[in-house]
Amino acid sequence: MSTLRASQRPDEQIATVQPGLGRLVLRRFDARHDSWEALTRLLHRAFSRLASLGLHCSCADQAASLTRERALAGDCFVAVCNGTLTLEGHDSHSQCEHYRQRGVASVHQFGIEPKWQSRGIGRALLAFAGRWAAARGYTQLALDTPFPAAHLIAFYRAQGFSLVDVVRFAGRGYDSAVLSKAAAVLGGVTFPHLTGGSPHATSPNLLA
Repeated sequence: MSTLRASQRPDEQIATVQPGLGRLVLRRFDARHDSWEALTRLLHRAFSRLASLGLHCSCADQAASLTRERALAGDCFVAVCNGTLTLEGHDSHSQCEHYRQRGVASVHQFGIEPKWQSRGIGRALLAFAGRWAAARGYTQLALDTPFPAAHLIAFYRAQGFSLVDVVRFAGRGYDSAVLSKAAAVLGGVTFPHLTGGSPHATSPNLLA
């Protein structure tokens, strides 16, 4: 796997003011302060609904060691309100042909704490992902989700994604919908950079 690393310094945060949420702070996962085990538990909770539908994504029950391996393949970020996503550049070894294209960045391990779902956090993180990809010269932002999960496909379509492929990834007992859209800031959301101070100065360490 290959990805272009962000130039964000460890003491920088990314923030936006979201209606109904207040100030949403996003920062890079920091293994010096954060816990892979806690991040894994967050993903388990976020994907529990899919698991209850019989769609056992890796994120629903993977070990912390796999969370770490997947996160280190790209840039892993966490939100103060308990959300996370990992962003990767094109993956020349992916089973998905679309992910192998040089102009495509992709979203992985994308999950929101259940009690914070449907409040705009997911949309905000995808907005950041679009900016991350565009700033690094990628023309498309892609992701995959279980094809039977109609509610998730509808959510991604509402964010401007379109279905580009259906892939049966190894180890998964279901087909995955691969969706993609032009890499850009989504929905007009901006994330001004905030410099100075500790990464935890204005946001609690929710992954300890």
